[in-house]
Amino acid sequence: MFALKNLILAIADILNWTITIYIWILIARALISWVQPNPYNPIVRFLDTVTEPLLAPIRYFLLRRFTTPMIDLSPLILILLLYLIQRFSIPTLTELAMRLQ
Repeated sequence: MFALKNLILAIADILNWTITIYIWILIARALISWVQPNPYNPIVRFLDTVTEPLLAPIRYFLLRRFTTPMIDLSPLILILLLYLIQRFSIPTLTELAMRLQ
């Protein structure tokens, strides 16, 4: 059982780091969007490629709800959702691992 406990703790740690890094990537994309970046810059292309699959559905939902043009809040909403997932899943996995002693 100790091996399963360690595996679950490792998964929780990797998930925590992954979500944290992705949140920082979202923040970088939001900051870069305030200026006119070169769309052919490799960093800009990487940020767009990594973040767009999760931002597009949120942006589509917001555009369907609010027909007037507004500030793109999809990065903020995604960061809040990721933070919610992080604050729920990491302690849950850690508690599950601790009960396996």
